[in-house]
Amino acid sequence: MLQRTAVAIYARISQDRDGEGLGVKRQVDDCRAEAERRGWTVADIYVDDDVSAYSGKIRPAYARMLTDLADGLRDAVIVWHLDRLHRRPIELEQFVATCTRAGVSDVVTLHGNFDLGSGDGLLVARLLSAVAANESDAKRRRGRRKMQEIAEAGKPHMGGPRPFGFEADKVTHRADEAQVIRDLAARALAGESLTSLTTWLDESGIRTVTGKAWRTPTVRQLLLNPRMYGMRSHRDGESLAPAVWQPIITEADGERLRALLTDPARRTNRSARRYVLSGLCRCGLCGAVMYSVPRHEHRRYLCRSGTDFGGCGRMAIYADKLERFIVDAVLLRLDSPAMERALSGSDHDDGENARLAAEIRADGERLDELTLMYADGEIDRAGLRKARERIENRRASNRRTLARLNNHGAIDGLVGNGEQLRQRWADLNLTRQAAIIKAVLDHVVIHPASKPGCRGLDIDRVEPVWRL
Repeated sequence: MLQRTAVAIYARISQDRDGEGLGVKRQVDDCRAEAERRGWTVADIYVDDDVSAYSGKIRPAYARMLTDLADGLRDAVIVWHLDRLHRRPIELEQFVATCTRAGVSDVVTLHGNFDLGSGDGLLVARLLSAVAANESDAKRRRGRRKMQEIAEAGKPHMGGPRPFGFEADKVTHRADEAQVIRDLAARALAGESLTSLTTWLDESGIRTVTGKAWRTPTVRQLLLNPRMYGMRSHRDGESLAPAVWQPIITEADGERLRALLTDPARRTNRSARRYVLSGLCRCGLCGAVMYSVPRHEHRRYLCRSGTDFGGCGRMAIYADKLERFIVDAVLLRLDSPAMERALSGSDHDDGENARLAAEIRADGERLDELTLMYADGEIDRAGLRKARERIENRRASNRRTLARLNNHGAIDGLVGNGEQLRQRWADLNLTRQAAIIKAVLDHVVIHPASKPGCRGLDIDRVEPVWRL
């Protein structure tokens, strides 16, 4: 038996769920014992723990071993089984080429030796590599099919951390986090920005399930997750089936959030808000939207003329006093009998939301049926494209309609509590303040001044038009 004085031991395990590395330790121990039996000297041990050889990802220890072989630093390789080295034929060929150039022919496994310098040894290694690749691919296909079956049954995927809002079983609601999700959904639908919501979470000391601070993309992902409205999604994020867990928010609100947050026209580079009534003021002379325009040190709302604005240019009002007046009016409105009457008369919206959500879901099922019909040859490609375009256009239209419907989530818990809200109003950021105002106020008409030159606010100029 030839003596080897610079042997490489390689060990690898694809999944190390407990993180203890026991699988690779057993491999190394067995390979050391084989080296001692042969009287060989081990120069280095190369270990890739929790790394798949089939995925194609770089294996750091394996790459280092190849470099050492190429540099002539190793004269043999011991591995527990050949499939620990390779599960893809292309990697075997690269390994063989490296060993051939370096003059290394001894590859020892605990299940037999392979002389890569001989035709028979190389043939057996290639056959084993092909078998290993097929086994990995079959395992992957079985795993994907199993995950598909679990998703179609509405059951949770048990890998990874628990979702925010749920206990470790991924089915039972965690009450405090579920309420946070409801609050986030209501405030987003009422017009509050994701940046504002993220700031609120941070200032409230609310953390993700891993204990990290929230970021705007993470909040967006949470609100778009079909799991929150009781649907099981899989792989591409599309809803597959009703879930076995109870929804945290309604399906209608989930669809409205989807339409809102995926709208291509939605701006994500919005500068900080300075005017709490932006977009809400209307010129009493021409009806145009009044723009927020500063003049020297004063903030103003102005009806702007010109082709880009379309207003008459003859109406302006200082912002500070107007905003204070409207805020007071909104807070009083929250405590008024008129608010109770408005809310009690808005129940038809819920029925409309449910109808639209049902139609959107039905169209999703129709799209799935179309795919099956095409696969079975019942319709051709042109028929598939035409039908899909019609259904997708209708579904997109329904989603836009859902997004336009009024939502009262921003004032949940505030009706009848206007005075308490007044005491903490200054602590709310402008985006949150604007969301509450927009939930109650449709717009405010600014009329010409009845007292020219008045330094205070002429309340006769201001006509609130209430949404609720």
